[in-house]
Amino acid sequence: MSLSFQIRRLARHSAIYGLGGILSRLLAVALLPLYTSYLGTKGFGKIEQVTALTAVLVIVLSAGISSAFFRFYFDSKDPDRRVVVVRTTFWFTMTMATVGLILGCALASPIAHALNLGDDPWLVRAGAVGLWAQMNYSQLTNLFRVEERAVQFVCASVANILITVGVTVLLVVGLHKGATGAVVGNFIGTLSVYLVLLVYRRYQLGLQFDRQLFREMNRFGMPLVPSALALWAINFIDRIFVGHYKGIAEVGVYSLAVRASSVIVFLMIAFRLAWPAFAYSIDDETDAKRTYAFVLTYLLFVCCWISLALGALAPWIVRILAPSSPGFYRADQAVGLLAFASSAYAGYTVLAIGIGRARRTQFNWIVSGAAAVLNIILNVALIPRYGMMGAAISTSAAYVALFVGMTINSQKVYPVAYQWRRVVTLSSVAIALTVAGYELRSLPVAIVLTLLYPLALLPLGFYLPGERARLRRLIPLL
Repeated sequence: MSLSFQIRRLARHSAIYGLGGILSRLLAVALLPLYTSYLGTKGFGKIEQVTALTAVLVIVLSAGISSAFFRFYFDSKDPDRRVVVVRTTFWFTMTMATVGLILGCALASPIAHALNLGDDPWLVRAGAVGLWAQMNYSQLTNLFRVEERAVQFVCASVANILITVGVTVLLVVGLHKGATGAVVGNFIGTLSVYLVLLVYRRYQLGLQFDRQLFREMNRFGMPLVPSALALWAINFIDRIFVGHYKGIAEVGVYSLAVRASSVIVFLMIAFRLAWPAFAYSIDDETDAKRTYAFVLTYLLFVCCWISLALGALAPWIVRILAPSSPGFYRADQAVGLLAFASSAYAGYTVLAIGIGRARRTQFNWIVSGAAAVLNIILNVALIPRYGMMGAAISTSAAYVALFVGMTINSQKVYPVAYQWRRVVTLSSVAIALTVAGYELRSLPVAIVLTLLYPLALLPLGFYLPGERARLRRLIPLL
């Protein structure tokens, strides 16, 4: 298959997956003024603490089985063998999710005190139910991904989102249930759609568990768990340190900066949903390596452009998200840093796929572990003095270290001729324009600098001849 065909195929699936992501992010943004008004900085901070705990438990309880599912599903084209992979994964996920639910409910009070949630065990219990729903829902929707049935996946996602938003507004605004209501609202939609999918997929979910297959999947997936835990630490542990050193209200302000930069996360969700199945489905090694190289460049181009927009426009974005809460306005300082940090992580996901393709995942934890240690050291050093900005700097440094470390590791295991000059050029220009746009504090200037980004790359020799030809067709003056 030609490179252009592969890129279009990936873009098509990412775009379809992205439809659900767009709606999700738009509604999430629409809910932020509600959260900031009805929950305040402390209530918003509590939600983030529960979210962080749930995320780490999903990693531990899943034991890398989701990543192994994608790899082993494509090992055989035999439909019967694929059903065995599906059933084995399903029952393992169901069992571990139930363990998490039971432990979360039983230990709710001590967990609430450990997370500085006060005397609020029901918030933890709501998080435990959400954990069970999310683990099982994700496994069933993964079936749509390996089958490349993006439309069905989006339909499930949209139904989940619409139910979630409706219930959340009812509980938080109508019934004044606070942070607990927000967490309950988040899992009601997931749980409802999961039950429907359970009926829809019943023919694939028979009582079958292949122990030999599970052991093989476990050997592939378990080495990814320490790596995933390290990634969790990079992504969430800063909020724990901010809460410890600066209080739960500072967590709320920082969390708004994280949410404001989450447009990059939306893009990442769309890409990551399409990427594993796409990357593993390319049989020819030469074709795969060439495709991976261009995917890295194009993905970082889009991510850095969006990061530029978010960073330059951050003061106005934050005021839209918290119109009546001036206490949140400081969050604009961290938006640009966090957006570019997410861009570095986007690049990491492309680099890591080669290691999965080669089945050499056992050393991933060293790369992510080193980045997590760096993050923790910087958090301890910077947060007491600089608060949320110290957390943003620590997170950015950790993601850059993660990107560099995975580059070194992946090139040893699965060498790919990535386009490094172009990567450095596009990222450097985006960062420079972001700093200029933010410091000038002019909305028209910030918009103009954002729109000029593709043109600013022209005199630096960024574009290949074929890409320049396409640009000329779009902009005849070039």
